[in-house]
Amino acid sequence: MIRATLHRASLHYAPDFVLHTASSGAVPELDELYLLLERDGVRACGEVRVNIAYLNGLAADRVIAGAGAALAALDAASTPEAWLAAIHAGGHLAPVRMLFDGALHDLMAREAKTTVAHLLGGPEGPVRSASNQTLFWSSHERFVSQAKAYVARGFSDIKVRIGIGDFAEDLRRIDTLRELFGDEVHIAADANGTWGADVVLDRLGALADRGLAYVEQPVAQDDWALIERLSHEAPLGVMLDESAATDADIARICRIGGKLMAHLKLVKLGGLRPMRAATARLHEAGVPFMIGQMNEGAVATATALHAVAAFRPTHAELYGADGLLNDPATGLSYDRGGVGTGSAPGNGTAFDPAKAASL
Repeated sequence: MIRATLHRASLHYAPDFVLHTASSGAVPELDELYLLLERDGVRACGEVRVNIAYLNGLAADRVIAGAGAALAALDAASTPEAWLAAIHAGGHLAPVRMLFDGALHDLMAREAKTTVAHLLGGPEGPVRSASNQTLFWSSHERFVSQAKAYVARGFSDIKVRIGIGDFAEDLRRIDTLRELFGDEVHIAADANGTWGADVVLDRLGALADRGLAYVEQPVAQDDWALIERLSHEAPLGVMLDESAATDADIARICRIGGKLMAHLKLVKLGGLRPMRAATARLHEAGVPFMIGQMNEGAVATATALHAVAAFRPTHAELYGADGLLNDPATGLSYDRGGVGTGSAPGNGTAFDPAKAASL
């Protein structure tokens, strides 16, 4: 028998850290939903963030209701493998599928006494990856202070959130990073779809002149005509995030190719199983890709980390749980420019239900 319970928690960073992007605005907390599974004394957990309507248009209450309905439809006497097949065949919302998929992979790996990464075909042993860090919109002084702190901790890939103030301020911040660190850091930028056809090529040129590695989602997610134009004319790599949300999107990116790159997230694709299929397609097409995440807690971040270990992306974005003050899960560690869970079984984390609200 599989025993399953849903839990919810609001997670917070330190007061001087503000999660602020062009698409989200300022976000005061992370609203996290957890699925705790237990079978024959083995306990496993999945997690999804539910206050991300700015990404997927789904209100938190709708995702939570969808998770409850999915749970009610499953047979407790069945197997994790059957649950996984049912979740992916049942027409559920992508965040609901991510929640169940993550928990079920965690359970299957723990029962097999291995890691999720190894279960997915990755190597055995400790699970660790380098990661970028993001500089969110803040005062210039806070921007500089945060950048220095990340570099001091060994993080050499920095992504700058732009498209909120004017472009001159964006350039000033990137120039400041170059003045401070020279070529010690690799810089990328994320415009969250804020530029139009009238400015995008000029702005990409200015950023290419500053040696950026890529620019993420410079234009609106559904402007495929402009995206295809950028695939040929952009002076640097164009990483698609909001435009890389479905199987059809991945197929389109593979067809277009050129300067395009893809940013894959479990919450968009619906879990590890569809991500595995997407990464296989991108590898075959020769399209570089990043495995990343929303700002999320340790369980969701660890699941993304294991995906990185198994699916071999070009870039990894796993900073989401770094600096959280009240995460109900432990086992994730940030140091030396990366993140790891060691070689503990499953996703490598331990969730304490007493530190979350039971649903």
